[in-house]
Amino acid sequence: MTNEMLFRLSNPALVVIIVVIVGGSTAIGVYVGRRLENRDEIRELVGAVQAALLGFVALLLAFGLTMAVGRYESRRASLATEANAIGTGFLRSQTIAEPERSQSIELLRQYALERQTLSTQLVGSASSAASVQRSSGIQRELWALASSSMSADPTGSAPRLYVESLNTMFDAGSLREAAFIDRVPDSVVYLQIGGAALALCLLGLYLATLGRRVVEATLAAGMVSLILLVAIDLDRPQRGLITVSSRPIDSVVQSMQRDPAASPP
Repeated sequence: MTNEMLFRLSNPALVVIIVVIVGGSTAIGVYVGRRLENRDEIRELVGAVQAALLGFVALLLAFGLTMAVGRYESRRASLATEANAIGTGFLRSQTIAEPERSQSIELLRQYALERQTLSTQLVGSASSAASVQRSSGIQRELWALASSSMSADPTGSAPRLYVESLNTMFDAGSLREAAFIDRVPDSVVYLQIGGAALALCLLGLYLATLGRRVVEATLAAGMVSLILLVAIDLDRPQRGLITVSSRPIDSVVQSMQRDPAASPP
């Protein structure tokens, strides 16, 4: 199973897979441990190995969770940055001369709506790719109008500032797209799941050889499963329960529907 498959799974399916892997490995360890309950040499060996492995897995889970949180925050920041850049471009478009002014304002409204739509689409899907393609087409039209405005008034400050804001807006859009595509590497996800399963299998085995009840192992399996689910869910910004809010771009789109604040020059 690849990280891409985990990214596309539904929430119930993801929960079932993680619980089956982690819970199943714990149950296997308990079963084997009960069969070896009277083997003292096995108990000592397993006790030393499981203690070291649990410490390693704890560090690994913390490392993976940190990576996922960092990417989640990067996506939130990139979305807010693009929203601010679109808002700035819209305000500066009102200061250039006609006919580029009216055409640019309308195109920017279309662009903002397209970027808002992109927030609701699954990354890597055909609809997402189509939305990005339409956004690129609008960018070309906006840049052509900005060039015409610069040619008509080469010494004016308004066209220059507008061109600068467009360039910032385009860069912010590219950064946002890259941030949403960037995910925790497959190797880290595999290590987290595989290491957790092995560590809990040994923990269950060790506790069972001591003749104890397996409540501790069950609680540990539940906690580890929860950490894994949160880490993976953070890396599914539009698919999981922890999603990246589109509020910044929604607010900008709403503000752009009002009449321009500045009059034509």
